[in-house]
Amino acid sequence: MKKLVFFLSLVIASACTRAQTTPPVIAPYKILTTKDVYSTPADLPKNKPVMLIYFATDCGHCQKLITDMKPYMKDFKDMQVVMITFSDIRMVKSFQNDYGLTAWPNFTLGTEGYTYTVQKYYKLQHTPYIAIYDHKGKLVQAYEKPPEIKELVAVAKKA
Repeated sequence: MKKLVFFLSLVIASACTRAQTTPPVIAPYKILTTKDVYSTPADLPKNKPVMLIYFATDCGHCQKLITDMKPYMKDFKDMQVVMITFSDIRMVKSFQNDYGLTAWPNFTLGTEGYTYTVQKYYKLQHTPYIAIYDHKGKLVQAYEKPPEIKELVAVAKKA
C-alpha cells in the first residue's frame, strides 16, 4: 500500500510540474534585430502593449499566421510586436522582406541565436507561440497555437 501511495504521489507531482503556465511578465530576451543592433525588453516603448511572437522562419504555421495578419495590420499599429526566433539573422531578414514587415515600424524581428532563453522561459515546444502583454507589462493572453486572427485582434485591442 505504501508503494502505491508513493507512486501516485510521484505521478501527481510530475503532472503538476509539467503543467504549462505562462510567466506573467515578458521574457528577458536579448535579440539581434534585422537592423543589426541588439534589443532587450528595456528597449520597448513605455506604456504600450506588446505582442511577442516566437516563430521559426521555415515554419508553415508561422508563415500562415503572418499572411493571415496582413489584412489586419492596422489593428496592431498601437502595439509593439516583437518577433523572436533562433534562426540565423540572414533568414530573419529574408522573412521580414518576404512578408513585407519592413512597412510596419512597430514590428521588431530578431534572433536569440542558440541561447534559447525565450524558448526555455516559456517552455516552448511548438511555433508560433504568442504572448500579449498590456501597457503595464502584465500578461493578457498567451497562445501555444495560433488563434483565429479576429480573436487575436480582439485581445490586442483590449491590451
